[in-house]
Amino acid sequence: MIALTLTLLIAGFIVLIKGADWLVAGASSTAKKLNISNLAIGLTVVAFGTSMPEMVVNIISATSGRNDAAFGNIIGSNNFNLLMILGLSGMIYPLVVQKKTVSYEVPLSLVAALLLYILVNDQRIFHSSENILSRTDGIILLVFFGIFLAYIYRTMKTASDFEEEISITIYPGWKSFTLIAIGLIMLIGGGKLVVDNAVELARHFGLSEKLIGLTILAAGTSLPELATSAVAAFRRNTDIAIGNVVGSNIFNISLILGVNSLITPIPFNLDLNFDLYILVIATIVLLIFMFTLNTRKLDRWEAVLLFLGYLVYTYYLVSMEQK
Repeated sequence: MIALTLTLLIAGFIVLIKGADWLVAGASSTAKKLNISNLAIGLTVVAFGTSMPEMVVNIISATSGRNDAAFGNIIGSNNFNLLMILGLSGMIYPLVVQKKTVSYEVPLSLVAALLLYILVNDQRIFHSSENILSRTDGIILLVFFGIFLAYIYRTMKTASDFEEEISITIYPGWKSFTLIAIGLIMLIGGGKLVVDNAVELARHFGLSEKLIGLTILAAGTSLPELATSAVAAFRRNTDIAIGNVVGSNIFNISLILGVNSLITPIPFNLDLNFDLYILVIATIVLLIFMFTLNTRKLDRWEAVLLFLGYLVYTYYLVSMEQK
């Protein structure tokens, strides 16, 4: 039985990620036909596409009452992005980034994490009766996302070096539509497989949905970001490698949790504050690394520290679960 559950979980991740890939391919082709630039497509369609696995898994988790899995997936994905993905990418090749990444994007991701902490700790900060990400909170997060989009638009008007980094295949209209439709179906089906079997796995081993969300769901839904950043680092496109991660973290909190809480308010487990602290600390550490020694560069030894940090963090989560 457990072998079948694992097989279905892995199959769900494959269907989920392939669905996102086909959705991006169809949408990118359509956007290109409308004479939208590669840069705009990269910063919007592709960015949305790599965040779609988290979006679908979260909506399915929250609407079925699996709130710990929903929050765990987003917070865990962001920690995985910062520590594991940047750690691995920086070990492949030191990550040199543009000044705007250090000055604006990383601080914006820190603000997003702090904003989430404020919004979900209602009892501690606002003396409310419960800790919940409400529909009002969702609107606040989406307003923040709008600010981020305005920043992206400003970046699009001044940047030009990204134009040639994305290869877009233009398909006939019917094929683009088919790719988008099948991609959406695969996202929904794959997301359902992932959530249901991850929860089944948690029950079998006596693990909490929170731990499953922070580890298995987080790592699985972050595979598109892992592939994008690792390949970018290997090709020496280091600004894309780190920009992909930082942008994804902002998307995850502001867009995904914003939309999610508009659909259904999500009660927050205060135990997840520890993981939010890790996210804030990891973002601050990244900023410090960018300002020390080689400015605007994540050296290999710094990347190793991030990678080891994720291993220690994961070990702590598992060991605490077993107590």
